[in-house]
Amino acid sequence: MARRAEGWRRALADIPVLEEEFHREVRVLGSGDDINQALEKAGRVADFFELAALMCRDALDREESCGGHFRVEHQTPEGEALRNDDDYAYVSAWGFTGPGAEPTLV
Repeated sequence: MARRAEGWRRALADIPVLEEEFHREVRVLGSGDDINQALEKAGRVADFFELAALMCRDALDREESCGGHFRVEHQTPEGEALRNDDDYAYVSAWGFTGPGAEPTLV
């Protein structure tokens, strides 16, 4: 599977649109009198939008091909994955900066 920076940017633009549509159109059946698994599941879906955006942001930030993350822009002349261990030999950790704000790489 090959990925490109333009695809990550497009996904980052699409995710908020899908998230807004989800929040506008989600319907949770049941009442507040009992444990509501439908509400719990809707909350998980809402969290997945944030996770998806963060994964796209992290993949876009990582200027290399590594493992299953083959970036078309980062390959050898023979078409093999081109790693960049000098700059990316770490585990990314992103800090939450508030609702609607961009996360920061910490």
